[in-house]
Amino acid sequence: MARWWGPQGFTTLYSKMDVRPGSAFRVCMQSPKGAEHWKQGVYREVVEPERLVFTFAWEDSEAKPGHVTVVTVTFADYGDKTKLTLHQAVFETVTARNGHQRRWTSTLQRFAEYLTEADTDRATHRRSNDDAQPGRFS
Repeated sequence: MARWWGPQGFTTLYSKMDVRPGSAFRVCMQSPKGAEHWKQGVYREVVEPERLVFTFAWEDSEAKPGHVTVVTVTFADYGDKTKLTLHQAVFETVTARNGHQRRWTSTLQRFAEYLTEADTDRATHRRSNDDAQPGRFS
């Protein structure tokens, strides 16, 4: 998760997640300009491989959560791929909603890139293992 979480240019500095209903997460992302952004939440539903529901709140400077929204992520078969749908609500302002939409879009683009790289790495590893000769190590 640390390799793809957050908008383009952001780095995950800290991540603690216990992905079970009633358990919490806390994440710190660093912007390209060096600002730290902490967020936290609680998992409400974890239904493998279909749905993930959790609360989401940015933290203030004293690690207290701000306005809480609920994020629902669903996964569905889509041919030989998976369709991911993300819904987050209810925002205090349209500006907050639009900002989250931009950041989630960027985060999911990074996730797609990560999955593509992981698939390429697995395929390369499989090919190199298929080419190996008995009794030889590669």
